[in-house]
Amino acid sequence: MSEKDKLLKIAQAKKQWEEGVLAKGLARLGQSTSPCRFYTPADMEDHDFLEDTGFPGQYPFTAGRNALPIHVPFWGRGKAHGVGKSVRHAFGYSGYGTPEDLRDYYIERAKGPAPAGGPNIAFDLPSQTGYDSDHELAEGEVGKVGVAVDTLADFETIYEAFTGDRDIDKIGSNWTVNGTTNIILAMYCALADKRGIPREKLSGTPQNDILKEFAARGTQVFPVEPSMRMTRDTISFCANNLPKMNWTSVAGYHMREAGATRVQAVAFAFVDAIAYLEEGLAAGLALEQFYKQMSFLNFGGGMEFLKEAAVRRAARKVWAKIMRERFNAAKPSLWTYKELGGGVAGYWPMTKTRPLNNLVRVALGAAFAAMIGEPPVCEPPFDEPLGLGHSNEARQLAADAARIIAEECKLMDVQDALAGSYYVESLTSRYEKEIFDIIAKVDELGGAVAAIKSGWVKERIVESAIAFQRQLDSGEQIQVGVNKYIEPDEIEILIPRNSPYKAERLADAQQRKIAALAELKKTRNAAKVAAHLEKIENAAKNPNENLIPLFIEAVKDMVSMGEICQALRRVFGEV
Repeated sequence: MSEKDKLLKIAQAKKQWEEGVLAKGLARLGQSTSPCRFYTPADMEDHDFLEDTGFPGQYPFTAGRNALPIHVPFWGRGKAHGVGKSVRHAFGYSGYGTPEDLRDYYIERAKGPAPAGGPNIAFDLPSQTGYDSDHELAEGEVGKVGVAVDTLADFETIYEAFTGDRDIDKIGSNWTVNGTTNIILAMYCALADKRGIPREKLSGTPQNDILKEFAARGTQVFPVEPSMRMTRDTISFCANNLPKMNWTSVAGYHMREAGATRVQAVAFAFVDAIAYLEEGLAAGLALEQFYKQMSFLNFGGGMEFLKEAAVRRAARKVWAKIMRERFNAAKPSLWTYKELGGGVAGYWPMTKTRPLNNLVRVALGAAFAAMIGEPPVCEPPFDEPLGLGHSNEARQLAADAARIIAEECKLMDVQDALAGSYYVESLTSRYEKEIFDIIAKVDELGGAVAAIKSGWVKERIVESAIAFQRQLDSGEQIQVGVNKYIEPDEIEILIPRNSPYKAERLADAQQRKIAALAELKKTRNAAKVAAHLEKIENAAKNPNENLIPLFIEAVKDMVSMGEICQALRRVFGEV
């Protein structure tokens, strides 16, 4: 019997089942239609295992980007500790108050029994948007959603927590910053120079995904074209001077958090990544010179975990095709992307009401992540919506949930356990097509930059966000404890929360930061500052000049981030 005849036989048998056994079951329960669906091989009629799924670490990479997921051998088996222990003590995304506040936080956290690694620094909004703490637009925002950084002196203070066997040539640093990335990168290089550390030993990742800022997050500093010029500078500088430094972390996550659908989040992340790669090629670099320094954060997530798993699997396959067919990359090592992974539940589904429910949400998401070969990271901790950082209690519960998934449930023992599922495979194929359809539409519009400038990408995200909110308001979409099961007999369960941050320091953080900046401006060499800013402004007029070396020399003389951005605004304009 041919494969086609087998599928026809299955389809006929399913029809008989629907008209017989299923119909009787529905009638017995007083139902006219079934609220769920059963999938068979007939739903993946054209599926070819080798072409559509394949083996982990091998084209088309649907089953996994690596032959063995990187986190698995380092987790720790039996009584041995490894990632399973350090997951509790890693710094995580962190930052608040003044540089002194954050430095003290890192010093305290490093006293744990497991290595904490390097920092993952959150910056306050003025730092992200290129304003100093003493600017009028910074009023009320200094040190609020991250640490306030104005000058190299601030960077030096933060990194006082990282010396000796944890000096910056032995750790990786991560910075959630986009529009001011190159200034932060310049500060890191200047810090290394002061410590006598060769720049080529520096490793880390700035987010530096500027296109998604225009579409979703909103911390862009300059218009699109000069912003892409700054990205090109990052790519070239890292390729030629910082071989261990990633130059971006493409973040479909933020677009998903802003309201994009799961398919849109992947597709929009990919069109942005394509635009960045084209910038690197336009700068005269060969793909192999800079591709491996591109990373992805993740694509965000949601609560329909089978669908989230399917879109992640589709993403691997789509990107492999993009690299092989669009960029003509010959080496298989260029067909996959580096990704933090995990985070299948996303952050936006977390609720402020009945917040302990969030632990259930992220634990389920982490379990599905493990089943497609991604790390079972239970992010975010349950108290994400409650503010002022994640409590020690929430971090402990998140770490234990991941440990249970890995070591009690043993969900990391099988790679891509969902491979071969009729439903998941059919959904993976469907999402692959839908992702490519969006990429084709963006190409038709002239590419990511043109699609961003026209407002098309943002409009699609807003449309999706509105559609979801309407479903939530109508009750079509359920959030337990928010729009259902909210009667008086339901119980709000709370546990103690002890923040590793010193909340009292926030009260005068702005005052302390402005005072420190004023004192620094009094003692630095004003003539040198003026000379650096003139050089930067003149160089910015030449689109072929990389500005990062000028930033490095400027920050060494304590030229501030806000002053550099203001010089650039005079040339680039502002948004």
